[in-house]
Parts: sequence; structure tokens; C-alpha cells
Amino acid sequence: MESPPPKRNFGDGGEDGISALPDHLLLDILERLDLREAVRAGALSTRWRHLPGHLSRVHLDVAHFRGATPLEVMDAFTGAARALLTRVPPAEGGPLKVLVLSFYTSSPHLSSIGRLIEDIVSLGHTQCLEFCISPPGTNPLGSNIEIGQEFMAFSRAYPVAFSWLTTLTLEYHAFGNSDITDLISTCGRLRHLSLRFCRLLDLHSTLRIDVPCSELQELEFIGLLCTRIELVSVPKLRQVECKCWLFNNPPVRFGYVPELRGLVLASKAKAWQEPFALSECLSTSAGARNLSTLTLCFGYQMIWVQPEPPKQRIAIFRNLTSVRLFGIFCECDLSWTLFILEAAPALHDLALSRHSCVKTPENSAEKTNVVWEPSKDLKHLNLKVLQIFGCEDEDKVTNYIRLVMERAVGLLIIRLYGENPCTYCDASNLERSKAQKAGRHRIKEQLTHGSSSSVEIIIC
Repeated sequence: MESPPPKRNFGDGGEDGISALPDHLLLDILERLDLREAVRAGALSTRWRHLPGHLSRVHLDVAHFRGATPLEVMDAFTGAARALLTRVPPAEGGPLKVLVLSFYTSSPHLSSIGRLIEDIVSLGHTQCLEFCISPPGTNPLGSNIEIGQEFMAFSRAYPVAFSWLTTLTLEYHAFGNSDITDLISTCGRLRHLSLRFCRLLDLHSTLRIDVPCSELQELEFIGLLCTRIELVSVPKLRQVECKCWLFNNPPVRFGYVPELRGLVLASKAKAWQEPFALSECLSTSAGARNLSTLTLCFGYQMIWVQPEPPKQRIAIFRNLTSVRLFGIFCECDLSWTLFILEAAPALHDLALSRHSCVKTPENSAEKTNVVWEPSKDLKHLNLKVLQIFGCEDEDKVTNYIRLVMERAVGLLIIRLYGENPCTYCDASNLERSKAQKAGRHRIKEQLTHGSSSSVEIIIC
């Protein structure tokens, strides 16, 4: 790993060894330095003063600044932003192509940020503009309604700045039913949108996103508080991640998303949530038929996906090539995972992770076994790779692998791994790790003893 440049002691207005370097080397150092030090350097050394106008990329994070109150922190942030982002005339300075700003929704400072951004993007050189915006203070949940209103007012007051936005992350904001659709429509270049622990003002309403003319390619929802998400029309959407939902299943429904390639659903089931079929989530219309990667993570709690007959899923999964089923509790049978194999003829690789976690979150659903019998005549031609993380209960894992080897006639490689690290369990204990590795070797011995199979089994 490349070491960061050593910190320098900048004198009061004097020229030091760094200041004597050529401009292109000074720019390289300036882009690597802590931004607070870079701004201070620019203010104290006459050789540095013109350099911020030549930076091609800037990442400014409010977390890098200190103050007695959030307002003082934002004072320091906006001061640094002005010093770094006030551009020299185009003929003298280089274009700023990448700008990433992480800041608080602070009313006294939003107008300064908005004006500064509009001055920059009006030059027409910006290729990437990212905002990560969160509430000030230590109690974000207590003010998210007011914060959401301030943010929406900010977006409406500076439409030119938001029209250049390519990535937006919002944390702990509250929105009206149409705010998100309006926001995406305003941000004509927006490709990535992340809503983390946000909510709708009416918790019992559905977030509907209907943006047929948008450039949006990626959506992330973490802990979003609303009844459900409906993606009515997002034609260029390629990736969706939905995590930690609290309301009833299914958390999201897809309408017209013809470019959707990847879907991640990850959550620990709550007592009031019932298992759901993936066909309830993914439309059987022509709107969501290009899905190629699917990741489901259960957090070692109840399996919230419900196996269903293959005829209901064949159109949805016909292009599926990669599936990851993570966070399966060890007591659960594994044969149910083959329901996806039955409906996904193009599936190339399948990965599972298992663990028996000692931690059960509050209000968790009861963990029950999932019973599913694959079709007796199932023969899959395209599955090449099977990976299993966590091989506790050797007999169960061995029997499952035999089942897959019987049905996946084109299987080439099986990789057996130890458990993934767990925050609550001592899964990385050295003695336990050694015992688990010995168990994986025993599984391999049972599978290869007296077998003529050409499948390669790798202990990782």
C-alpha cells in the first residue's frame, strides 16, 4: 500500500521545501493531503494560493472538520469549500471534473453551498458530482421531518446544481409521497440514489417511483420506513439493493425495469413478517426479465423467501447466472435452495453461507425449517461452481453437495470455506478455525471416496 506523504510544518508566509516544487508535483501533494491542512497551506503560502483552481477532483467531508457545535463544523466546512472550489478563470485553471461533498442539512449553509456548486457546474466541465447529506447533531431521528423539508427546499432553490448531480446519498430524511419522484426528475443526470434510514411522512403509504425519462441506474434502500416500495417505471435501472425493511413482505415490487441486472435483498425477519414468493416481488411481465445476479441475505434468522413451483419463475429467472444465498442458519435444511436451480437454466454459480449465531435480535421471527423437494427429473446443464461458506454439521453439508452433484451434471468446481466473521460469535477463534478446516477435509473425503466424479473440490 502506498504511504501517504509526510505532514509538513508550513511557515507563516515563508517558502519551504514543498513550495519550491513544480506546480504539477504540488498539485499531486495537495490532492493527497488532509483537506484542512491543504486549505491552511493555500492560505499561508503564496506558491500554493493558485493551486486549488487547478484540481481536477475534490472530496470534502464534513467529518474531517471540528467545532463545538454542528453549526461551527459547517462553518469550517463551507470555508474550506470556498477556498478549494473558487475557480480561477478557465484560461488559467484546469477543469474540476469530480466533486464529492459530504455535509449536514444545515439551513444557514445550504445557500452558500448551492451558489458555489452552480458556479462550478456552469463551466460545463463536471463529470461526476456527488452529495452525501445527513442531519447535524447526535439525534438524527428526532428531526428528520424538518430536515427533509429543508432538503427539498434546497433542491428546489438550486435546480442547476441538482441537474448536474450524478450520485446522491440521503440519511435520516423524511419525505412526502411524491418528493422522491420529483427529486429524481429534477436531477436529470442522477445515476445513483441511496436512501438510508429515511422515511415517508405517512408511514402507512407506499413509495412509488415513476420516472420513465430518468437516467437512474442504481437504487439503495436501507431501513426505509414505508409500507412498500413500488418501482413503477425506471427504464435504465440496473441494480437495486433493499436492506433492513420493517414493514410487511414483500418490501419492493418491480414494474417496468427492463435493464435490471442485479438485485440484493437483505434483512432479518421480524415476528410480524411472513415469507413471500419472489414472484410477488419481481413482475412476471416483460418489465424485469434480464436479471442476472441475485443475492438474498437472511441474517441467520428465519428464511423469509418462500419456494414456489418453477413455472411461476421461469420468465423471471431465465437470464439468471449468479445466485448468493447468505446468512442461512445452520439448523435449516439446504435442499430448498434448489428451487432457484430448477427455474434458472442459465445459472452458472451458486454460493451459500451458513452460521448458527448466538444473537437473536428483538422481535425476530421464529426460525423454522424450510421443506422443499426438488423435482426428481431435475438435470441442470450450466451450473459450474458451488461455494459453501460455513460447513458446520458435516453430514448435512455432505448430503446437500451430493444432491447438487446429482442434479447439476455440468458442475466443475466445489469450494468449501470456513464461516464468515460474525460480530457476536467467536467464529474467528484459531482452534475453532482449525477444527472447521479439518471438518471440510472430512467432507471432501466422503464425497471423493469411491467416486468417479470429475468435480474438483477445493478446501479454502
